[in-house]
Amino acid sequence: MDIIQELDDTILYYVLNHFHSPLMDKFMIYITSLDNSRFIWIIITFLLLLNKRTRCCGIVLTAALSVECILGEGVLKQIIGRDRPFIRFPDIKLLIKKPGSFSFPSGHTMSSFTAATVIFHASKYAGIPAYLLAVLIGFSRVYLFVHYPSDVLAGAVFGFVTAYIVIRLAKIIGISDTIN
Repeated sequence: MDIIQELDDTILYYVLNHFHSPLMDKFMIYITSLDNSRFIWIIITFLLLLNKRTRCCGIVLTAALSVECILGEGVLKQIIGRDRPFIRFPDIKLLIKKPGSFSFPSGHTMSSFTAATVIFHASKYAGIPAYLLAVLIGFSRVYLFVHYPSDVLAGAVFGFVTAYIVIRLAKIIGISDTIN
C-alpha cells in the first residue's frame, strides 16, 4: 500500500504544480459540479425515461445508478474509510467545499462511469461524449485535491463493472432489447 500511496501523492502534486491556472480552476470546478449529487446523470436519466424510444435505457440507467450508489457510497466507502488528500495534506487550499465522506472510491467517478457505460451500450454515438465527460469528472476530483488518483481509478472500474452487471441482468430478465 505504501507504493500506491507514494504514486498517488506524486501524481497529486504533479497535477497541482503543472496543471493549475485560473481558467482551469474555474473549468474544473464547473466540471465537478455537474456530478454533485449525480445531478447531470439524473437529468439525463429523466430525459431518457420521458422518451418511449429510450425508456429502456433510462430504466437500466436508474437501476445501475441506484446499485452504484448503494454499494459504492453506502457500503464500499464506509468499509474502506480512506481519508481524503486534503486531510493528509492540510496546507493545501481547496477550491471547493470539503466533501464530508471518505475518499475511496470516488463517488463522482463511480456514478459517471456507471452512467457512461449504460449510455455507451445503448448508443455508441451518445456514449463517447458520456465517457469523455466521465473522464473529465474523474480528473477534476484529482485536480481539486479531493481524491487520490487510485480513488478515481477504482471509481471508474467499479462504475463500469456495476453498469455491465446491471445491463446483463436487464437483458436476462428481458427489460432491455435496446441495450447491446
